Amino acid sequence: MAFFTYRFSVNNPNLTIISFYFWVFLFSISAGFAGISYADIIGKLLPSKDRTQLYASKQFFSSIAAFGGGLLVSKIFGLKNLLFPLNYSVNLFIGFIGLVIASIGFILIKEPDSEIKESTSSSFFSYLKEVPIYLKNDLHFRKFIIVENMASFSIMLLPFYIIFAKEHFNIDKSFIGKYLMFQIIGTILSNIVWGYLAKKHSSKQIVNVCIRLGGIIPLLAIILSFFGPNVYSLLFFLIGFILSGRRIGFEPYLLDIAPSNRRTEYLGIRGSLNIFVVLLPIFGSIVINLFGFYFTFILVSIVMLSASVILKKDTH
Repeated sequence: MAFFTYRFSVNNPNLTIISFYFWVFLFSISAGFAGISYADIIGKLLPSKDRTQLYASKQFFSSIAAFGGGLLVSKIFGLKNLLFPLNYSVNLFIGFIGLVIASIGFILIKEPDSEIKESTSSSFFSYLKEVPIYLKNDLHFRKFIIVENMASFSIMLLPFYIIFAKEHFNIDKSFIGKYLMFQIIGTILSNIVWGYLAKKHSSKQIVNVCIRLGGIIPLLAIILSFFGPNVYSLLFFLIGFILSGRRIGFEPYLLDIAPSNRRTEYLGIRGSLNIFVVLLPIFGSIVINLFGFYFTFILVSIVMLSASVILKKDTH
C-alpha cells in the first residue's frame, strides 16, 4: 500500500484506490487465518489462568502502542516538508515495519508438538454441514455463540453515543475529540483492572462483568444526559472498559470450553457466526430512527442483561 501510494496516487489515483481494496481484502483474509493460528498456539502453550492474564497484558501494551501510534501519525502529518503522497507512504511503511517485527516474534515461538490428524477427503461443503452438529452436541459452545452475539448489542451503540450527544447537548466538534480521548484513556487504564481480575477470576467471570457493564452503559447514557456534556465524558471512559474487556475475556473463554483436538474448528465457527457485529449498527440506526435514542438504549440494556443471565446459567 505504501508503494502504490507513493508511485501511483498522484498520476493514477483510481489505480491506487482499487489496489487498496485488493490489499485490504488480502490483509483481512490473512488476519482471519492468523487469528485462528494465534489463538490455537496460545491454547497449546498456556493454561487457562495464564491465557487470560496474557490477553490482558497484550491488550494493555497494544492500547499504549495505539495511542503512541496516533501521536506519531499526527506528528508526521504535521510536518510541513513531508507532503502528499510521501506522508501517507511513510505512515503505511511504518505499519509494514511493525508487522515485520511481529512476524519475527512469531517465528521465534516454539510451538509444542501436537497430534497430526489423518487427512480426509471430505470437501469444504461437507465441513460446513458439520457446523450445526458442533453447535447441537456442545451446549457450552452454543451458549457462547448466543451470548457473544447478544453482547454485540453494546458495540452497536458506539457510533450513536456521540450522535446522541451532538443532538442532545448541541455541542461543537471539539467535544468529539474530548470524548474519544476519554475512551482511549479508559481503554488503557481498564487493562490494569482486567489484568487484576484475570489473576483472581476465570475468563468466564471477566466476560460476565464486561457484559453487565455493557448493559449498564446505555442506562447511564440516559442518566448522564441530564448533567451536561462534560459529565457525559464519563460514559466514554467506561466504553473503553468494555472494548478492552471483550478482547480480554471472550477468546480465552472460548479456549477454555473448546476441546483441544477441535480448537481450530471452534475458533473458525466462532469467527463466522459472530455476524451481529457487522449487522447491528444498521439495525441500530433503523430502531433509533423509528423509536428514538431512549427506547434503543433501554432495549440494548435488556438484551445485555439477558445475555448475562444466560452466561451465568452455563455451568462450565
